[in-house]
Amino acid sequence: MSAATQAFGLRIRPLLTALCLGAATAFTVAPAQARGPEGIADVAEKVIDAVVNISTTQTVDAKGSPSEGNSAKPNLPPGSPFEEFFDDFFKNRRGGKDGGPRKTNSLGSGFIIDPSGVVVTNNHVIADSDEINVIMNDGTKIKAELVGVDKKTDLAVLKFTPPAGKTLTSVKFGDSDKLRLGEWVVAIGNPFSLGGTVTAGIVSARNRDINSGPYDSYIQTDAAINRGNSGGPLFNLNGEVIGVNTLIISPSGGSIGIGFAVPSKTVVGVVDQLRQFGELRRGWLGVRIQQVTDEIAESLNIKPARGALVAGVDDKGPAKPAGIEPGDVVVKFDGKDVKEPKDLSRVVADTAVGKTVDVVIIRKGKEETKQVTLGRLDDGAKPQPASAKSQPEPEKPVTQKALGLDLAALSKDLRGRYKIKDSVKGVLVTGVDDGSDAADKRLGAGDVIVEVAQESVASAADIKKRVDQLKKDGKKSVLLLVSNGDGELRFVALSLQ
Repeated sequence: MSAATQAFGLRIRPLLTALCLGAATAFTVAPAQARGPEGIADVAEKVIDAVVNISTTQTVDAKGSPSEGNSAKPNLPPGSPFEEFFDDFFKNRRGGKDGGPRKTNSLGSGFIIDPSGVVVTNNHVIADSDEINVIMNDGTKIKAELVGVDKKTDLAVLKFTPPAGKTLTSVKFGDSDKLRLGEWVVAIGNPFSLGGTVTAGIVSARNRDINSGPYDSYIQTDAAINRGNSGGPLFNLNGEVIGVNTLIISPSGGSIGIGFAVPSKTVVGVVDQLRQFGELRRGWLGVRIQQVTDEIAESLNIKPARGALVAGVDDKGPAKPAGIEPGDVVVKFDGKDVKEPKDLSRVVADTAVGKTVDVVIIRKGKEETKQVTLGRLDDGAKPQPASAKSQPEPEKPVTQKALGLDLAALSKDLRGRYKIKDSVKGVLVTGVDDGSDAADKRLGAGDVIVEVAQESVASAADIKKRVDQLKKDGKKSVLLLVSNGDGELRFVALSLQ
């Protein structure tokens, strides 16, 4: 080794020593930090007895059981050491009989919100059950009765009678609206049937919409939530329930740090109604709505793009007598801003039936306020999507072409061919150019153009005239009001460039 190399080694050795010491310090500190704030242990000790396991029993037909279906006994080579094990396992699952009814058990989580024995859990934990039991933290098992469920928020309320002389521990709801990103939260539940298990993490996101239902507004957390945690509480560090753990995203079925909880703001309203009425009584506005895209906003002179575009108004709904019309954009409801259609759906559903509210709309570029007295939503009604039904594409006469569309006047023959109701007025689309903007927006043969730029049209010539004028005015897009054969309306913005 040269003298220069030795000198360099002597100079760098103290630095390496310092770096190693620094690393050692980091490794001794990191685990303590990873455990999170010291308050987690206090929260767990305070609320653990209020968290319960939910055990359900259901009778199913083994032949048609979806749980078995294609997941029957695996094919094993003769003499396999696992052959006997799987024979016994599947025999027990069938109750000792091939086919015929059998009983299945499942486990989930829940929590006590009232010392009288009121429990909140998920609807999917207890759905279709023949028997429901609550298992307390000390192992006591008590039969529970179903108070009510709400499938759209996946919540359920149970009631059981506490053992004589036993005082139950209950928990209170906190305000999920006050949650901040990065705030520590604690999940307690029954993952993989292991019993009361405490995990901790942070709030990863709020108001998360994962398209699982019409009122999605989940809290996303990286606290470990696994199968069996469903229905369990998500606590803040004050020991208040700020969510009900409901869903996870995982290719393996185990936690990968993406879990979702129904926020307490939603849970409180649902639970109160289930306890009072045994069912949900949601507000109803009586409109079909769709997204305000940038193109639609430009056509309606709305900047920036926001609100919920009214695509249709129910003839028997509260919106019609209040003067709300297709083409209106709802930007505020009962004092609350509406940034997108989901906002309107949630706030209307949360508003009391019979309440009179102010609804701020934008109509032809100007704001107006309408007063609406809400009706009651029929949750059993079929949804009314603001999208057209596909129609057949037989040969048909073309009168004129515009916007990549073949257009024809509505005749008795064409109405019969495309099953278009007599109440639908406008210009029939008989064909769509491949690769056109109209094709991208899913316009198709059998659609009827009712309005162009919020003006009624009765012929292909009317459409071409309106389109030519908009081009002269320098508009980049045109807004069409389109109906399907049943009269269901939707708005479509097509490019003029």
